[in-house]
Amino acid sequence: MTASLFDFPNWVYLLREFDSLYRNGSAGGSKPIRSHRKRVRDRLSAIIDANPAFIERPVETKPVVEHLGRAFDLGADNDLWRLSKAFERVCGGIAWEYGYSKIPPKLAKRYAYTEILGPRGPIQADNLILGFVLFAPNTTYPQHSHRDIEESYVSVAGTWSENDFATYAPGSLILNKAGHEHRITTGQLEPCLLAYAWVGTPERLTTVDMRFTAPAARRPGTA
Repeated sequence: MTASLFDFPNWVYLLREFDSLYRNGSAGGSKPIRSHRKRVRDRLSAIIDANPAFIERPVETKPVVEHLGRAFDLGADNDLWRLSKAFERVCGGIAWEYGYSKIPPKLAKRYAYTEILGPRGPIQADNLILGFVLFAPNTTYPQHSHRDIEESYVSVAGTWSENDFATYAPGSLILNKAGHEHRITTGQLEPCLLAYAWVGTPERLTTVDMRFTAPAARRPGTA
């Protein structure tokens, strides 16, 4: 018999914390962010109500996971402590990955992500992906974009910056519209744990092609 979400209460609690994050957080007066929040929570609510299949993935770790304990320490000391704690309860049975066929050796030691809901599971869904990304201190995550995928990050622990425009503290949300190129940097002393949501069509979310993109000045044919 196929296992389903409700067979794993700690995973249900984690999804409910995601629902609370996108339901109760502020949009800061931004209509696009408010609309994105609604898309995430509407899809997530429907997924939870459907009690989707739960397919356990082989546990995989990466070097950056050595920083996860410190990230949980930081996460316990801010307004998102319930989300941080709910993730901590399930993190012993997850798969950390890179998502790229080729990754710079230095970055391979300083970054990884885990998908908790989506086409690849463990919680099965085809129109929404939820997960976490972990960065070591003083990390630069190179410029990249996501074709036909709307993305948001919410800081759970640590501080970070996107495209050098501002510093984001725990609880901050940033929205990247489809195709928007962005580069992430993290604080020098502490790791950074971000929750993320991807919204797209089933066809697009099941065929995600993650690639780094060179800065415009370095692309062939540009000045």
